[in-house]
Amino acid sequence: MSRLIVKGGQTLSGSIAISGAKNAALPILAASILLDGETELLNVPRLMDTLTMVRMLNALGLRAEYHQNNIVKIWNTKKIRHIAPYELVTAMRASFFVAGPLLAKTGFAKVPLPGGCSIGSRPINLHLKGFKKLGAQINIEHGFVEMKAKRLKGARIYLDFPSVGATENIMMAGCFAEGQTIIENAAREPEILDLGNFLIKAGAKIIGLGTPIITVNEVPRLNGISHTTLPDRVEAGTILIAGAITGGDVTITKANPIDIEPLTQKLQECGFKLTFTKDSIRITGNGSIKPVDIETLPFPGFPTDMQAQMMSLLCIANGTSIVKETIFENRFMHAQELQRMGANIKIENNNAIVTGVKKLSGAEVKITDLRAGAALILAGLVADGETTVYGLNHLNRGYENLPFKLCSLGGRIYE
Repeated sequence: MSRLIVKGGQTLSGSIAISGAKNAALPILAASILLDGETELLNVPRLMDTLTMVRMLNALGLRAEYHQNNIVKIWNTKKIRHIAPYELVTAMRASFFVAGPLLAKTGFAKVPLPGGCSIGSRPINLHLKGFKKLGAQINIEHGFVEMKAKRLKGARIYLDFPSVGATENIMMAGCFAEGQTIIENAAREPEILDLGNFLIKAGAKIIGLGTPIITVNEVPRLNGISHTTLPDRVEAGTILIAGAITGGDVTITKANPIDIEPLTQKLQECGFKLTFTKDSIRITGNGSIKPVDIETLPFPGFPTDMQAQMMSLLCIANGTSIVKETIFENRFMHAQELQRMGANIKIENNNAIVTGVKKLSGAEVKITDLRAGAALILAGLVADGETTVYGLNHLNRGYENLPFKLCSLGGRIYE
């Protein structure tokens, strides 16, 4: 099993540039199915997940190439295939993003039920509910979802939960649907704005991005464009916590401070000093870490993707914090691994009661999901001795060279 060894006790300092957002790049790559001609995507992080999506586009009949400097070029000039390969969709949940574009572009899509991290059920029922409302016939059989529609027709779609994936998939499908598609209780995450702006630049008519109601008006076609992916707010937050947990002085650049305000407010409550510019954030320690309570919520609430990393920080806070997880039912699996390092964490249903300890100790731990992997590395940075972290395949799916970036700030991490 792949592993990293993290040597604790180093104070991080310096400046690091933030990569493009995986959670923005994946739906945008899928949306390129809708665009005719050549598309160029800049600031695409080179990760297992983005490479999988590039493979998916090629398997569907597009020509997609990863170039140097995080550029992906896509040519959509041939007939698109209807069936998404089983091995790609089951390897990554985000592969299901191709369903909406395929259905809108070709009138037929056959996609395996998706796979991915084991942090909860994350069902696709809201995606399918939206497609049905748009007039698609849905059939689920032998592990595949088959969707058919001679022509999608605009509709009013209310989401029972503001699902990011469902909002994005329905928004993409709605671009070619006859008339007007209205998504109510839509998700408001920054990645949805990035996808919407990408589609608008290509010729889509979308209004209401960043609000609970998104309206998509029919257009006859979309054309290839050049687009730069927004900065990864989860990587930005993870590196800020790395600076915080080690009592360091770290600046992140090429970031968007507004997108991570729910996190930076909590870090300020913990007693850290943060300094902001238009595209950078500097964090410095200020002695003792104060406990804070956190509840994960859809944007603009505290992001579930930062819950595990924040828990690592609260493990050494001066007092007791309560972390409430409301998005995914299995997203406390990292707590048991942190306990191996001496953390005082008690799980009660969807609450984690975290009582800070004076120090963590190095141990052998296993990554259970993507963000848990980052949390364990953060804990290892401040723990006494060495922490051996197993299961790096999860980490490599979502962070572009995170160990290298932490080492450039003074961390000691090696294979």
